[in-house]
Amino acid sequence: MSRTFKCLLLVIVVIVAFLLLMPTKVRPVAWTPQPAPSLSSGIYADNQRLKGVERVGAADINGPEALLLENDTLLTGLHDGRLIRTSLDGKTTKVLADTGGRPLGLARHPNGLLVIADAIKGLLSLDAQGRLVALTTEADGVPFGFTDDVAIDKPGHYAYFSDASSRFGYGHDGEAVLEHGGDGRLLRYDFQTGKTSVVLDKLEFANGVTLGPDDAYVLVNETGAYRISRYWLSGPKAGTHDLFIDNLPGLPDNLSFNGHDRFWVALYAPRNALLDGTAAHPFVRKMIVRAMTVLPKPVEKRGFALGLDLEGKVIANLQDGSSDNYSPITTVREYGDWLYFGSLKAQNMVRLPLSKALQ
Repeated sequence: MSRTFKCLLLVIVVIVAFLLLMPTKVRPVAWTPQPAPSLSSGIYADNQRLKGVERVGAADINGPEALLLENDTLLTGLHDGRLIRTSLDGKTTKVLADTGGRPLGLARHPNGLLVIADAIKGLLSLDAQGRLVALTTEADGVPFGFTDDVAIDKPGHYAYFSDASSRFGYGHDGEAVLEHGGDGRLLRYDFQTGKTSVVLDKLEFANGVTLGPDDAYVLVNETGAYRISRYWLSGPKAGTHDLFIDNLPGLPDNLSFNGHDRFWVALYAPRNALLDGTAAHPFVRKMIVRAMTVLPKPVEKRGFALGLDLEGKVIANLQDGSSDNYSPITTVREYGDWLYFGSLKAQNMVRLPLSKALQ
């Protein structure tokens, strides 16, 4: 046996041992996803409607995911924990606060407070004097692992927000999605009592949150199950939940409502055939988790967002799969005649004329 062959055999043994035996906290749960919708035809057909989006706001910033437009300025949270306000032309930028964590969701309370869903620090508030306060960090005795997004009802009574995973913290979203353990929660914070309650549990990586017309229901993305769930807050269905849209073509991230007749959902990336194909095989997915510690995540670089009507029907399919696309898109918000986009990993924000999005 040649020396080269022995070395090759040793390398193979080490790789196999690594894939089979390396310790990991991930405990994959078997499930069966529906066949992924086609991206070559139908309502999700590939296109380049996001080609040529316009950069807006500050440049060379890291991960502007959360996004609010107020008085022709953009508010966003960055990877380093800073909350900033930037003019649309990017010429002026002001640091509002540093959470010391990772701000992922922003909402303005009617009393002026800026409410922040911080992946590491929990649900926070920032007042006009720059005072940062932790509103809540746990519910039913379970600490938040990955506070993700927040929406506030019109009276300012409640904040609805998501804890994507109580087992996996920020930066470990891949492990949480692969485990499919249903440890995400939709939560409600009462500004009057300071109490936090669980609205829905057993969610598959609870992500974006938004309220529907007249605050009749709240929607929450389940990234790991490719769907948007709805919980009814009023009317004959109050206290029940159903699916708003199922079997999405990608991983839904943040979610927003234009206040009238449209929802916008950001898709982090298209679905992956390897992950769907191994969904029913926990042992194989555990090996994938181990491999991802040294190999890049199998995520396609594609700009992707959808517009939905009030019935959950697709009314806009926005994509860009070109090499220089803006991705991953993790926030979409409609303001006036524009759609604004933010990203967990990009270095700037962009926008697209609403008329082009709705062609």
